[in-house]
Amino acid sequence: MTPFVAEVVGTALLIIFGGGVCAGVNLKKSFAQNSGWIVITMGWGLAVAVAVYAVGQFSGAHLNPALTLALALNGDFPWADVPKYIVAQLLGAMIGAVVVYLHYLPHWQETDDPSVKLGVFATSPAVPNYFANLISEIIGTFVLVLGVLAIGANRFADGLNPFIVGFLIVAIGLSLGGTTGYAINPARDLGPRIAHFLLPIPGKGPSNWSYAWVPVVGPILGGSFGGLFYKAVFLGKVMPAFWYVLIAIVAVLALAFIWQGKTSNSYRKPKNVLM
Repeated sequence: MTPFVAEVVGTALLIIFGGGVCAGVNLKKSFAQNSGWIVITMGWGLAVAVAVYAVGQFSGAHLNPALTLALALNGDFPWADVPKYIVAQLLGAMIGAVVVYLHYLPHWQETDDPSVKLGVFATSPAVPNYFANLISEIIGTFVLVLGVLAIGANRFADGLNPFIVGFLIVAIGLSLGGTTGYAINPARDLGPRIAHFLLPIPGKGPSNWSYAWVPVVGPILGGSFGGLFYKAVFLGKVMPAFWYVLIAIVAVLALAFIWQGKTSNSYRKPKNVLM
């Protein structure tokens, strides 16, 4: 299996299990309906663990453009392979979303609320606020990348790394995920959002593109800084990119703060949906 195919397959598995648990908890007439946030976070954590176990030996199981970019900025991954990995991750996420759509085929018609249907595919903020939502995604992905690198440094955990990383996802979801649904992965949100836009889902409504930049930009900034922070603080190697990314975070947050003041919460708040 090539690294490209591995990233496609691994990210598809991630979305099949992760999007699948969102569908099971939120769509009407599912036996898992209303089973709650803990079920969502456990589903996503196990999704990551299974996907990493499946393809880690072939591609390193990035499954996340934010992690790929963080490793490249750190000098631990070749820049020449970054576009290939990101394309594979987006493609895999779209494929996984289509599988979830097919698996829950009769439940789309049974579910009335368009925001609930969108919530199976993509994240939405509990309280719409570009500035605050961006902070949440930056912090969540910072913790993700920092945690992944810290876990990987423990040699005793080699065979258990994917399982432990899965519990890291659970911890992030339980502690930090209640604000934005913790995308913490641009492919995880953008790929299924594109699938939602394209698929013939009955009564699906809009794909909330006005918010879609937040779960892309936030994770990229947070993940990049998480990797550079690990290298600077844990390994004592401060790279110039550390300061560039920090400046970029401050600049983007300042722009988001100004934009938020002008838009007056112009994008939709979801109703009764767990992500």
